Parts: sequence; C-alpha cells; structure tokens
Amino acid sequence: MKTISGVFVTQKKDGSTSYRSSITYQNKHISLGSFSSPEQAHAAYEEAALLLRAKEPRTLSEHTDDCTLSFEKWVVLLNFRNNQVYFSTPIYVRPHFFYYYYSKEIVLKFDIDDLFYYASHKIMKRGNHYFVADFGMQVNILNRYGIKNYAVSGRDYDFQNGDSTDFRRENLVIHNKYHGVLIKSDKDGIKYCARIHVKSNYMIGSYRTMEEAAIAYNKAIDILKKNGCKKNYTPNYLENIPAGMYADIYTRLPVSEKILNLHFSE
Repeated sequence: MKTISGVFVTQKKDGSTSYRSSITYQNKHISLGSFSSPEQAHAAYEEAALLLRAKEPRTLSEHTDDCTLSFEKWVVLLNFRNNQVYFSTPIYVRPHFFYYYYSKEIVLKFDIDDLFYYASHKIMKRGNHYFVADFGMQVNILNRYGIKNYAVSGRDYDFQNGDSTDFRRENLVIHNKYHGVLIKSDKDGIKYCARIHVKSNYMIGSYRTMEEAAIAYNKAIDILKKNGCKKNYTPNYLENIPAGMYADIYTRLPVSEKILNLHFSE
C-alpha cells in the first residue's frame, strides 16, 4: 500500500486492519485515533495539521459534525497551539483559570491551581454529579473542595455567581462541611440537626450550632460501635476546637433514645 502522510496500518486482535493517524508538532508526537479507512485517517491528519499550523488560527466554534476529529481533540490541539502546553484531556487554558470542555454544551471552569490534576484525570458524569477515577475509585469532584458526596446545592453549598459549572474556589460557598449535619430553618430560626444512617436514617438530635451537631454525630458513631455496629463511619474532624472543649461538648450533648437503644448481634 502507498504511504500516506500521518497514516499507519495496524492489526486488531481479531485480525482485521485499522488505520491509525498521528501528527508531530513541536517535537510532540500526538495520536489522533484509529479509523476504518486510510482516507479517513489521512483526513484526520490533514485536519490536525490545519488546526496546528494554519496562519489564521481556527476556533472551537468552527467545529461541526462533519469534522473528522472529535470536538475533544480540537480542544486538545488548539490549546497546544495557542498555549504551548499539551494535555490529553480537553482543557483550554486562560490567564488565571482554565476551561474543561466536558462537551460542546457543558464547559466547566476551574482555578489554575487545579490544572495538573484535571490534566491527568478525565471528568465523567452520572446524573448531576461530575466525578473522576482516582486509584480505582469514582471520586466526586466536589470532594476536592470540602463538599460531601450527598451535599445538596442550595442547602449545604452554593455557587456564588449562580453558575453550577464554575468550580473556582472563590465561587464555592460551603455552608455545611460536616458528615450527618442538616441545616434547617423554621419559624424559630435556623437549627442544626444531626442524622445518621444505619439501615435507615435515625435522627440524633437538634443543636444550637453546626459544630455541636457534628460532635453529636461523632458521639452517635461511638455509641453504635459500642452497641455492636460494624458499619464503618467517617467521623467529623473539628480542627478549631481544643481537645478539652471538644470533650466537654461531647459529654453534655444529648443523643436520641433511639440511638442509645440500638443494639446489634454478633
């Protein structure tokens, strides 16, 4: 077969032939993907060459469904051309932050401090939650900012500018950073409730402050363990409360009789 620029013939495990396309730019060898025909692979090479080497820079808005390369690959190549740094994830760097193009329609914004984390972690989505694979686990990206997995937007945290795709730290306002704490408002004002899940949700009690509710949650964990519960709970860490003060609050906080009366067989 005649050599075509940027095209390499490979064999799949099933014995069929595929055509890989790649391009070298600024001494960086970039894979463009695998294609079913040499013509398609060459078209990908030509498209990449245009993005990287054209005198008049292309823009992401020019990507259409007729393009050979995916929109994600366009982001990668244009960022490399315009910002002189290559990332395999669809990141486009700005002076003080960067965009992560989950898709054409969904563009996430992050602080520049998060750049190298997301350069090596691909963002995925399930329902309304964005997550990455980290050490074989699915990690909600909100965890990076001290927001718990089951936190509720508008109750436990807010996006200050109303943009739920803007994960810059200055835009995230955390109202509740503790496990098992619920913030409720009624005619008497705001109160802090502690709740724990055993086989179903059990209310531990209502308290004056968020910190008291967090300590009550820890106390409930200790009671459940003492009564034979084997479930692995994560206690709250309260860094600004001295040990002596913590012990005093812990001792005097009431806990629901239902928690006290829960016992577990071996």
